[in-house]
Amino acid sequence: MQPASFSTMPACRTNCDPMTDPASESSAGEFTEDGFLGGRLRLRQLKSGHRAGHDAILLAAATPARSGDRVADFGAGVGAAGLAVARRVAGIKLLLVEISPRLAGLARGNASANGIAAETIVLDVAGGADAFAAAGLAPDSVDVVLMNPPFNDPARHRASPQAARELAHVATATTLESWIGAARRTLKSGGALSLIWRADALAALLAALGHGFGGLAILPVHGNAASPAIRVLVRAIKGGKAPLQIYPALMLNDERAAPNKKAQEILAGNEALPLAIRGSPGS
Repeated sequence: MQPASFSTMPACRTNCDPMTDPASESSAGEFTEDGFLGGRLRLRQLKSGHRAGHDAILLAAATPARSGDRVADFGAGVGAAGLAVARRVAGIKLLLVEISPRLAGLARGNASANGIAAETIVLDVAGGADAFAAAGLAPDSVDVVLMNPPFNDPARHRASPQAARELAHVATATTLESWIGAARRTLKSGGALSLIWRADALAALLAALGHGFGGLAILPVHGNAASPAIRVLVRAIKGGKAPLQIYPALMLNDERAAPNKKAQEILAGNEALPLAIRGSPGS
C-alpha cells in the first residue's frame, strides 16, 4: 500500500460498475474508477481508505525501467505505479507486490482491465528472504524495484480509525530499513531502486541507502516555488559507485498557484522525469 499523495490536480473520477474481484464481496457503490495518465490508465479502487494519487504517478515517471526488465512494485496497492510504468515502457515483466489480499485482487483486476500483463503477489515487503523466495522473488532476481513505502511520522500523524489506511501511511521504526533491505536483497547487481519519500526525512533515507547502494540521484518535488520541498524522488543503484546527483526541482504549481505545465505533462504520462534515464550498471 502506498502513502497518501499530495493531490493538487484531481483525478478523473466516476462511480464504476463491478469488475471481477475475487478478493471482495462488496457492492459497486464502494468503488470508483479513476483515470490516470490522461485517461490511458483506469484504476478501480475503494472510495474510502488509501487511494492512489500523484505520488504513484510521479514515482512511475521516475522509474528507470527498460524493455525486458523484471520490475517489482513493492507495496503496489491497486497497482497504480507499476501499471503506469508498464504503460510507458513496453515489454517489462511486472510484479505487483502487496500485503493486502483485497488490494492485490484489485491490482490484478486493474492489470487485466487495462490489458497489461502483470503477476500479482500477496506478500509482506518486510517479510524475510524465505517468504520472498517462496513467492518467486529470489535474491538477485529483479532488475528494477519501485516503492512508495509508508512514510508518515507516527509522532506527528493523527492515527486513522481504519487499520488498512494506517498501515499504508504510517512508518514504524523499521519500515525504511526493512523495505530498502528487501530491495537490496532482491535486486541484481547494478539494478535500480526508485522510491518516493518525505523531503523532511531525507537524512534517514540517505542513511538507509548507504548500505549497498550508490549512484544516487535525487529530484525534489515542491507544491509551489515559495515552499520547501514536500517529497523527494530518489534513484539508487545496487553497488553503484557514481557520485550523488541532485536534479532541478519539480514544481507542482507555478508562482500564480496554477498547475505547472511541466508537472501536468508528467502526470498525464507525456513526459518522464530525468531519473528514468539510467546509464550503465554501476553508474
